[in-house]
Amino acid sequence: MRKVALLSCGGVLLSGCASMPSSGDPEPVDASPNKPKVRVFAAPPKPDAQPGEIIDGFLETLTGDDPDFSIARKYLTADAAKAWDPDRSTTILADAPKTTPQRPEQSPDAKSHTYLLSGSRVATIGADHAYQPEVEAPDYKDSIQLVREGKKGDEQWRIATPPEGVVLGEPDFQRLYKSVDKYYYASDKGQGEDENAQPAPLVADPVYVRGDPAPQLSDVVEMLLAGPTRWLGPVVSSRFPSGTALRKGTKELVPDDQKHLRVPLNRQADDMGQKRCEEMAAQIYFTLKNLAAPSGIDQVELLRSDGASSLCVLDRDDALAIAPDPAGKPMDQYFLDKKHQLVRLSEESEKAVAVKGAFGDGKQELRSAAVSRDEKWAAGVSGDGSSLFIGALINMAQSEKLKVTSTAAKEKDRLSTPSWDGRGDLWVADQDPKKPRLLWLAKGQGDPVEVDFERPLGADGMGRIKAVRVAADGVRIALLVEKDGKTALNIGRIERDVKNGTPRLTVAELRPAAPKMEEVTAVSWAGGSRLLLAGRAVEGVQQMRFVQSDGSQLPDERTLPGLTGVTAVAAAEDAKLPLMACSLEDGVVLLADGEEWKPVDKEGTAPVYPG
Repeated sequence: MRKVALLSCGGVLLSGCASMPSSGDPEPVDASPNKPKVRVFAAPPKPDAQPGEIIDGFLETLTGDDPDFSIARKYLTADAAKAWDPDRSTTILADAPKTTPQRPEQSPDAKSHTYLLSGSRVATIGADHAYQPEVEAPDYKDSIQLVREGKKGDEQWRIATPPEGVVLGEPDFQRLYKSVDKYYYASDKGQGEDENAQPAPLVADPVYVRGDPAPQLSDVVEMLLAGPTRWLGPVVSSRFPSGTALRKGTKELVPDDQKHLRVPLNRQADDMGQKRCEEMAAQIYFTLKNLAAPSGIDQVELLRSDGASSLCVLDRDDALAIAPDPAGKPMDQYFLDKKHQLVRLSEESEKAVAVKGAFGDGKQELRSAAVSRDEKWAAGVSGDGSSLFIGALINMAQSEKLKVTSTAAKEKDRLSTPSWDGRGDLWVADQDPKKPRLLWLAKGQGDPVEVDFERPLGADGMGRIKAVRVAADGVRIALLVEKDGKTALNIGRIERDVKNGTPRLTVAELRPAAPKMEEVTAVSWAGGSRLLLAGRAVEGVQQMRFVQSDGSQLPDERTLPGLTGVTAVAAAEDAKLPLMACSLEDGVVLLADGEEWKPVDKEGTAPVYPG
């Protein structure tokens, strides 16, 4: 099996990268971030290749530049090539699959050979292209049978029973597959027919697309049109009519010199009205806007099935009007000062100043606080953790109100830091071991409603919620759940309904979001499908890192400078804004991209962005 690897040094010619060694032992290529990228080109089987060479060659084609797997099928029998579906699933192992002959005693003239593929399973990607960590899955094992096929006198070894889908090691997966956020509209059964309701927010639905060096825009659009992933599907909807697809014969989608992207659709979309067409175009715009490198996209135009006449045209401002960002645009950072009052840090002032109203006058000591996305309201937990207050930051005539109390015996077992979603609703967890619960307050003003779970909270159920962070879209929720002395990060979807006139909320299908972390101590949303967390890796030390909400980790994420004794983290949805953290040694600190941690307040605690 021959591999050809192309190395690039930031677009510079090879002669400008480094001198080429002429001696020495061969060394493995490291395809990690900030290193030369490796691109592997697949090669077909050699004539008269032996069974072991066929197995190795087939597995290597799965790691190479073979987007439609046409070369991989050359290693299969004719029947197997027709039946094998590489899109059915992708199995990700810690390392490349190990191959072992099951019957090494077979003679060279045997009519068939069987090999065992094995490895440590890390994750799987299903037909919907969603990443699923395999935390407690058994090791991967599969049998592969080879037979001789072809004309008499020219028979060749080929694989008759290939593995289900694609199997490859994690390093190759991270090189070949790219994480892409598709966008769908939140569907809210609990909102009813409220005429004053805000436009439905768009929700990020992360999937993995094969693309080396980058996925094709047409592939991503096809995935968007196919609908949301199974996990997110119950709480979102697409504006594209069922059966909508790209017009037959459509090849790669490429923006023109004016950053205008034309997307021809089939007949299912021909009769859409203007409003719905623009909502469809907004889904495409937000899904592709960061993928159309290097120039990006300024306009999306949807075309009818004739490929020429226009359905609608949408630019950036139109897209933001149709689907405004539920995270808002935070201007300031917040934390608690040494007086345990809420203070605001802005670009206009070098020092933090107390907020207006009850949370900034020092009369009520706080141990944690949260600021609404519009920065008009704040929620604070009293110093002993027993009481949750709501107070205005704008209208001083509105005094603080007691909304929730906890009766847990120990202060550490009482109320968690609250969290606001982009709808203006407030969430908080009561950590009481005798009665753990998650509470939701409509617009921060309604009576507390206890949220349901598929498994009960508590020592005999899923555990206790130690921290709550709700995504801006109000559809996904990040929970730190303590069970058997360990705290893990889980992501659930929020299902809303109305029963007998009463709102009912359920957190469904919790899934691990940091499977490689032994312990997670703090978390914050940091974008559509990205989270910032602090914790301890398996057999490692405390660290801060970014993870994807589906439990994967992007190989090109920046490494964060070390910080000792992190107790809290905060990130904005806008990646340009600095990260915040609280350290036992340094208090509240800020980290701008490309810089080191900057001290803000040695005695400060509980940093937060609005949300």
